[in-house]
Amino acid sequence: MNGLEAARRIRKLAPDSKIIFLTQESSADVVREALSLGALGYVVKAHAGTELLPAVQAVLQGKQFVGSGLTGRIFPSDAEMHVRGSHHDDGIHGNPQPIEDESRRNHEVQFYSEDASLPAGFASFLEAALKAGNAGIVVATESHRESLLHILQARGVDVATAIEEGRFISLDAAEMLSTFMVNDLPDPVRLFKVAGELLAGAARAAKGDHPRISVCAECAPSLCAQGKADAAIQLEHLCNEITKTYEVDILCGYMLESFQRESHIHIYERICAEHSAVRI
Repeated sequence: MNGLEAARRIRKLAPDSKIIFLTQESSADVVREALSLGALGYVVKAHAGTELLPAVQAVLQGKQFVGSGLTGRIFPSDAEMHVRGSHHDDGIHGNPQPIEDESRRNHEVQFYSEDASLPAGFASFLEAALKAGNAGIVVATESHRESLLHILQARGVDVATAIEEGRFISLDAAEMLSTFMVNDLPDPVRLFKVAGELLAGAARAAKGDHPRISVCAECAPSLCAQGKADAAIQLEHLCNEITKTYEVDILCGYMLESFQRESHIHIYERICAEHSAVRI
């Protein structure tokens, strides 16, 4: 089975899969067909050492990556105008610019240097939503949830009423993880079921003019702090899928101390790549 046929089958069996071609084939016709099948990445093996990791990072963000020397032949002349962010006349080669996926919803990450700053950051994220009648959900450690509650109350948020109406939901991160983790990895089916039920209930309770749900979460950060970086990154990726279904804004809070070692820089970059915005 060749790569194109494999891509056809993958797309049929798992239409949401993100496909990257890593091949020796550099024919423009083959590249065009691969992209037409829904592939987001295309890297020639001769350039894999410098381009494969950027391709993976781009595709995980829902962007398209076409390897060095291929873009100009695949999207010649006027067609280049449709490849946003490409700069074929700027003298830069081997650094193709990915295509942004504008359908992606708000999934941000903030890194905190002090433990006390995390609940304050979560409070800022939730305050406006709750005051506007929208729903807010926090999934965090017990200490952070208690601090968040006090901060919101001090800022004039009627937390008691929001809880009574079902617009404010506070959950323990460890307990939430236990509902969908299997063999130390997030199970997509269980996660989508748990998250779907939680978000649907919050959406029904929201009373804003444009009902949305704001979620502050420490589930993936908790996994990362436990040394389970791959699980954390998988969970962040699955959260991106959730944002495509629900009117939800997500803020994930990580402590910077989790990335102090030089060996953790790559993990930090991969986590950033899964989010639509990074706050520090």
